[in-house]
Amino acid sequence: MNICTPEIRKGRKFDQVVEGARAVFLAKGFDGASVDDIARAAGVSKATLYSYFPDKRVLFVEIATQECRRQADEALELIDLAAPPRQVLTKAAERMVGFLTSDLAQGVFRICVAESEKFPELGRAFYQSGPMLGRARLKQYFEQAIARGELRIDDLDLAADQFAELCKADLFPRMVFGISRSFTPEETARVIHGAVETFLARYAA
Repeated sequence: MNICTPEIRKGRKFDQVVEGARAVFLAKGFDGASVDDIARAAGVSKATLYSYFPDKRVLFVEIATQECRRQADEALELIDLAAPPRQVLTKAAERMVGFLTSDLAQGVFRICVAESEKFPELGRAFYQSGPMLGRARLKQYFEQAIARGELRIDDLDLAADQFAELCKADLFPRMVFGISRSFTPEETARVIHGAVETFLARYAA
């Protein structure tokens, strides 16, 4: 991290603090989670908590990056590189939409935007652990599908970015601007189906 970003000190109780904070943030979100709640869940004093994470925002983004990385790893395990594009893209879209509309992702987005000037590394860390990993894994699948003659893509980076943006249609703007905080299965299914069909209409061989 650069000089503008608070350092994270690791020690004997670091994992304990992270696990406690993860449980609280996932249950209550960023605004609803107090330092007292986190210290209690982690079984440590507030002084110990602050010795590892001097700022609640930094702790939250640490949890978010870990969660995003975990979801990316799980998504990779679910992807069968030999499966047809519609099957793989549908699973990928389900994971993306599910995460993008979660309280965790909403909180991270708002913090990264609000603190972009003061703590630029917060957004960068989240991007590198989540969207960038997802993009790389989509490209890996695209290469396999192209080799099999199932997809026709010239710019893999652009195609991966376009698919991610298709998965944000309607839901993400409503979430960001506070119009909706949750979505029905029908609403998410509509976006998932639209993302997959639009992508295949452009890139299916």
